[in-house]
Amino acid sequence: MDFITAQNLIFRYIDEDEQVNNENVKNVLDNVSFSVKKGEFVALLGHNGCGKSTVAKHLNAMLIPESGKLFVDSIDTADENEDFTIRRKVGLVLQNPDNQLVASIVEEDVAFGPENLGVEPQEIRRRVDDALKAVDMYDYRFQPPHKLSGGQKQRVAIAGIIAMEPSCIVLDEPTAMLDPKGREEVMSTIKKLNKERGITVVLITHYMDEAVEADRVIVMDDGKVLCSGTPKEVFSQVELLKRHRLDVPQVTELCYKLKACGVEIDSLSLHSDECIAQLTEVLL
Repeated sequence: MDFITAQNLIFRYIDEDEQVNNENVKNVLDNVSFSVKKGEFVALLGHNGCGKSTVAKHLNAMLIPESGKLFVDSIDTADENEDFTIRRKVGLVLQNPDNQLVASIVEEDVAFGPENLGVEPQEIRRRVDDALKAVDMYDYRFQPPHKLSGGQKQRVAIAGIIAMEPSCIVLDEPTAMLDPKGREEVMSTIKKLNKERGITVVLITHYMDEAVEADRVIVMDDGKVLCSGTPKEVFSQVELLKRHRLDVPQVTELCYKLKACGVEIDSLSLHSDECIAQLTEVLL
């Protein structure tokens, strides 16, 4: 069952100078269509300026398409009366956690969202504890956020969204500002929420090794969907991705170059252990 359905989305950013002659303004989203199933983990890829973040803002009705339709759990995001309902269903986590942390104590920050939803105090207490445990930050509940590492801050930001109990979490490059340890912490949290709690995840990322963890990958370029499929299906199209200035996982790149040199590799691996197994079979 599709939880998110985008149908021929068109969207443009128009400033005051462009109002006069807006037929020359380029579409940021140009006839974009895709779907995300309930409980699915989807990675959205593309270089800067391709429209990824604009898609993210459409998913919880921060932006409304100029043309086309976007449905969240069968609700039309263009219906202003449903904004509140949609934002309870879809939580958005931004790139910089400092832009989402508003309180001086971790547990107070996580409680901020449920409080604004009018949740009863006893239920807020349960949700805050549950959310912090889900991201392995319960032991830090009395700490000030500014004393946490980047990865810990991002996990607190995710906990704040979890406490609002959304069906879907959209993460707009949540690991871009983190070191490798922080990235690993956040990705582990995302996968845990998806697999153990069944939360639908849309992850926007520049890191190919994060995208291979998804159930499905959607690649955007120049405001359009370039291709989509399983990570294996998408990253096997190395030449197509390279023509559009996009990378593939390092392991896949290695296999691609070895195959070009005549090494008899059956398929382009996504993971190092798979690559090692193939090379071992060829060499032995």
